[in-house]
Amino acid sequence: MINCIIIDDEPLARKGLREYISDVDFLHLVGEYDNPLKATEKISSGDVQLLFLDIQMPKITGLDFMKTLQKTVPVIFTTAFPQYALDGFELNALDYLVKPISFDRFLKAALKAKEYYEVRQKNDSDKTAAPEKQDYFFIKADNKLVKISFDDILFIEALQNYVVVHTREKKLITYLTFKSVEEYLPASQFIKVHKSYIVSASKIHSIEGNDIRIDQHHIPISRNLKEEVMEKLLRGKFLKR
Repeated sequence: MINCIIIDDEPLARKGLREYISDVDFLHLVGEYDNPLKATEKISSGDVQLLFLDIQMPKITGLDFMKTLQKTVPVIFTTAFPQYALDGFELNALDYLVKPISFDRFLKAALKAKEYYEVRQKNDSDKTAAPEKQDYFFIKADNKLVKISFDDILFIEALQNYVVVHTREKKLITYLTFKSVEEYLPASQFIKVHKSYIVSASKIHSIEGNDIRIDQHHIPISRNLKEEVMEKLLRGKFLKR
């Protein structure tokens, strides 16, 4: 069961979401609020596992509120404004629903949240069972749990509301957030080089300017991350005259 809350200043919107949530057996509504600031204490309690969050609200927008959260909670945005979708996905939202929201579309987003928690619980239990041997994680792809060894990964790519894991043999698409995948990758082996890319340091063939080459792939380095990336890659490994 996933404990969720609704944050929306429109009573009719809250009513519609409340009815949808009651029809989904793995969702449990534990609160609803007309103002994001009223939900802060509930979220901080650790009892909330999913937010249905409006964007345009008085005092603070849903986007700005999400940035203030000290505790990371997965978010599904519910809004009448489609133009904010990219901003939502850049904040690692699970999904972005545009009002009026059909039940079919709501259910698709809810199933995505369920998949996120199934994978997270599986990875957390494996970490707890044998932390010293943790050299893999699971994702859900093609309707099954797929085990991925860290050593097989070339790079991870974020594409709006899904993530692509690139290996030499295949590409695996999973409806997880970029941030949730990043959390399971060891910092000693993987480097975030761009807001949409994480690379395996050992798989890099060359770097030219702001371009990383891994096999046939070209991966950009963000300007604001360039110095940090180069320091991590070259520390103690750069031979010079």
